[in-house]
Amino acid sequence: MKPAQQRDRVGFLKERFGIATRRACAVLKLNRATFYYKSQVSALNLALAARIKAIAAVRVRYGYPRIHVLLRREGFCVNKKRVYRLYAAQGLNLRPKTPYRRRAAVPRQQRFVPTRPNEVWAMDFMHDRLADHTKIRLLTIVDLYSRECVALMVARSFRSPDVVRVLAHVSKQRGTPASIRCDNGTEFVAEAMDKWAFWNRVQLDFSRPGKPTDNAFAESFNGRVRAEFLNPSYFE
Repeated sequence: MKPAQQRDRVGFLKERFGIATRRACAVLKLNRATFYYKSQVSALNLALAARIKAIAAVRVRYGYPRIHVLLRREGFCVNKKRVYRLYAAQGLNLRPKTPYRRRAAVPRQQRFVPTRPNEVWAMDFMHDRLADHTKIRLLTIVDLYSRECVALMVARSFRSPDVVRVLAHVSKQRGTPASIRCDNGTEFVAEAMDKWAFWNRVQLDFSRPGKPTDNAFAESFNGRVRAEFLNPSYFE
């Protein structure tokens, strides 16, 4: 039996039967020094993780190898594997660097749960066909807090200025969000979209390539729209 399991059993005997620590350790044949021992690794990891997060917040273009160099210079005796483990556990490698010429893109941000309406939106495109097989596209925008469909626009095609016009129209009625989650589609990464987000102080949180789960709320909403609205219907 591992010492950690034995310590748990000692604690159970103390709480359940009121047995003293000395007696419980004797029954389980556990050295009392082992019971009272507190690992120093966890405290070191907490301090190290806090320092890694602080460095990453200031030097957003630094990956874990360069952060490891800075930690060694500051006196932390730690290897690169531990730095990477703590670095990845905090989600600091979501966006290692800012995409080219995207000023409104978030360089590194942990995903959080919205606490109020109009804080985080998610947008995505859908594709469908009319009864005469003409292709159409649907732009869906969802509020992640209220799960409300902020906008659902249909057109033969969408360009980046068209997306900007939809966002500007909705923002006049509801106000601009703090952040918008979207994929790396050409309409979302174009210059017109980036300029609108920059001047309206909206952060564009792009999904990682090949990771549609980064924009899971939009994907889930689109699935319901297709199942309940598009698939059962024909449109002229």
